[in-house]
Parts: sequence; structure tokens; C-alpha cells
Amino acid sequence: MSDKQNHHLQLIQDVITRMASNSFFVKGWTVTLVAGLFALSAKDAAIQFVVIAYLPTMMFWVLDGYFLWQERKYRDLYDYVRQNPNINHCHTMNASGYRRYGWWGALCSKTLVIFYVSLLAIIAYATHVVT
Repeated sequence: MSDKQNHHLQLIQDVITRMASNSFFVKGWTVTLVAGLFALSAKDAAIQFVVIAYLPTMMFWVLDGYFLWQERKYRDLYDYVRQNPNINHCHTMNASGYRRYGWWGALCSKTLVIFYVSLLAIIAYATHVVT
């Protein structure tokens, strides 16, 4: 493996790591925001704060799906560069041609569905309890 290939792989790995970190932070912000809205709802006995929690949860789910989709495309680029040591390593970071997974597939991945559907179920339960 050449130095150019190693450097190219490292650049791609850095992007993959950043996308995974972004996904982690989005999940953290989602839980923090929903918990804050629950606290406001409990304090004021106002259901609108619980109902409002649906919107950011869905928006964060879409954003998280986008980060996962990008991460998967860069993983495909990484595999291509790794498996083709004789290509000209111009350090391209264009992963748009790697569409093995679509955005919808990332949005509906098991990990995201389990996390966000569970959170939406908790919000639905809290809505029922507050009313």
C-alpha cells in the first residue's frame, strides 16, 4: 500500500468518523430537547410542550438519516480506494457516485427506527398521561 493510498484512506476515514460523530450528537440533542419539553410540560401541566416534541424528533430523525446515508457512501468510497491500489490517488472525496444505499434506506435503518420510534412512543405515552 502506497503512502498516497494511505493518506487518501485516512482522509476518507476522517469524514466517516465525523458523520458518525454528527449522528451521535443529533441523538443526544434529540433526547435533551425532548426531556426539556417534558420538564416544561410537567411544570406547567401544559400538553402543548409534549405535542411540540414530535416536530423536532422527526426533524432530527431526518437529519440523522442524512448523516448515516453520507457515512455509508463514504464507506463505499473507502472500500473502492482500498481495493484498487493501482488507481491514480488524486484524493477525490466525491462519494456521490456510490449509491448502494439510498437516503430512504438510511432513514429506515434498524438502528434509527428503533431509536426514533421508541422516542416517539414515549412522547405518545406522555401525551396520553398529560391529557
